[in-house]
Amino acid sequence: MDKKECKQEAAAAENDNNGPLIEDEIERSKVGIMRALCDRQDPATKEVDDLMIRRFLRARDLDIEKASTLFLKYLTWKRSMLPKGHIPESEIANDLSHKKVCMQGHDKLGRPIVVAIGNRHNPSKGNPEEFKRFVVYTLEKICARMPRGKEKFVTVGDLQGWGYSNCDIRGCLAALSTLQDCYPERLGKLYIVHAPYIFMTAWKVIYPFIDANTKKKIVFVENKKLTPTLLEDIDENQLPDIYGGKLPLVPIQET
Repeated sequence: MDKKECKQEAAAAENDNNGPLIEDEIERSKVGIMRALCDRQDPATKEVDDLMIRRFLRARDLDIEKASTLFLKYLTWKRSMLPKGHIPESEIANDLSHKKVCMQGHDKLGRPIVVAIGNRHNPSKGNPEEFKRFVVYTLEKICARMPRGKEKFVTVGDLQGWGYSNCDIRGCLAALSTLQDCYPERLGKLYIVHAPYIFMTAWKVIYPFIDANTKKKIVFVENKKLTPTLLEDIDENQLPDIYGGKLPLVPIQET
């Protein structure tokens, strides 16, 4: 497709009802061009709003070609992973039973707060494929809880009591790949708390696979500064009670 055709289709796309208007002129133009390009290769492009396309663009530093490649791979992945449009809880009953991910409250920017409890994950008692589906179920649940106008969530990765029996490099890398490739620009911030020294061995393996944009969002919090650090971004009445706040943890399947 030549540039003239691309611009014409982009303009048409901008006039469609594709979600909230993107104010930045450069981003808006690139979203329109990328939508036109991707729609020619996969009609499912019409089903997503402009904000999703912008997230893929931002994940690739507004490079239309790279973002389009990532987005088209996502559409193919979604048809395979979510043929029913969701992950049935019956398919991930084991992972849900451990209540390893909770979601409650919002930070000061209105982003949902997720707590992932590392010592409740035991790969020897689970199934790798089920865990992959559990990760997708979790991310879909979080996205469904996004307040209008918000695109990101914050996570507290709690490693209190984490040990070698909880170590799952393969599972972590699979979850990371899903987050970065299929839900780009959804993570707003990740606080890693109560990290034991032995965790750093696993972290050294995982860290090289984290993209530059995601690395900027990760903060290790010292135990003695835990509550004050979280309160900088989260009001006390929205902070989980295990960190000195007011809200009890709620397993994600109960939200």
